Amino acid sequence: MEKGNQSSVMDFILLGFSVSPQIKIVLFVVFLTIYLVTLIANSLIITVVRGDSRLHSPMYFFICNLSFVDLCYSSTNVPTCLDGFLSETNTITFSGCVTQVYMGYSLGAIQAILLAVMSGDRYVAICNPLNYPRILRRSVCMRLTIATWAAGFLLPIVHVSLTMTVPFCGQNKINHVVCELAAVLSLACVDTRLIEAVIFVVSIIVLVAPLSLIIFTYIHIISTILRMPTSTGRHKAFSTCGSHLTVVSLFYGTAIAIYMSPRSLISRENEKFVSLVYGLMMPMLNPLIYTLRNKEVKGSMKKMFSRYITWYMLKS
Repeated sequence: MEKGNQSSVMDFILLGFSVSPQIKIVLFVVFLTIYLVTLIANSLIITVVRGDSRLHSPMYFFICNLSFVDLCYSSTNVPTCLDGFLSETNTITFSGCVTQVYMGYSLGAIQAILLAVMSGDRYVAICNPLNYPRILRRSVCMRLTIATWAAGFLLPIVHVSLTMTVPFCGQNKINHVVCELAAVLSLACVDTRLIEAVIFVVSIIVLVAPLSLIIFTYIHIISTILRMPTSTGRHKAFSTCGSHLTVVSLFYGTAIAIYMSPRSLISRENEKFVSLVYGLMMPMLNPLIYTLRNKEVKGSMKKMFSRYITWYMLKS
């Protein structure tokens, strides 16, 4: 085999799913529909929260950030998947592949940290409600958000730096729907076990540290809720945490299946499918979970649509 380095590979070919052209068209329509729903749902939540002064609280501020992360994440991966269903050869440049790897890990890390920050918001709201406005002032929320995004963009530099130093020796066919790090490293013509071990440790830290904080806060939250004197108060407190816990369960369940499961226990086709669920379904489900379970958001949406319909009728 001809030796070389990454400079000998200018483009990668994404193999995608091994299905018939007819099935690819069906998948294209399905995934395009999900992608459009994702864009509309997340944009709608951001618009509603920003437009309704009653929703200008720390909880909704963080929900807006989560929706923006979902918009960015789905737009990083889904267009590549869609292009693969229509093209006989789905090609992506080396720099584009590295960028996709970096953005995927960055936005995943941001979401993990943001979910931990949101658990802290629920902790203060339930365990220390009298001091909630003072503790989570707007300036504090802004600093937490900036720190979250900064950490998310800094942590994956290890992944990208190690990937760019790997020699590929002309191999450029990635058996995946997007540029996923493990699939890219499998093309290397050197032993990458040390690199994979370093990346695995960093990924564990990114996932486990926020999850540990979430578990710690919810132990205290549940303990506080159980000590509440009335069932109405307990029900209201649990309902404010329900959406967040659902999103946390979906996020970490899928992330663990992708990044922490032994490669020998999951086939390449199943790995592609799980990655699609993570990159396509999660950004769509998050806004639906928060909308369907939240009376305030649903009420604001109804008022916004009512104002729009009234304005449209008057204009007509």
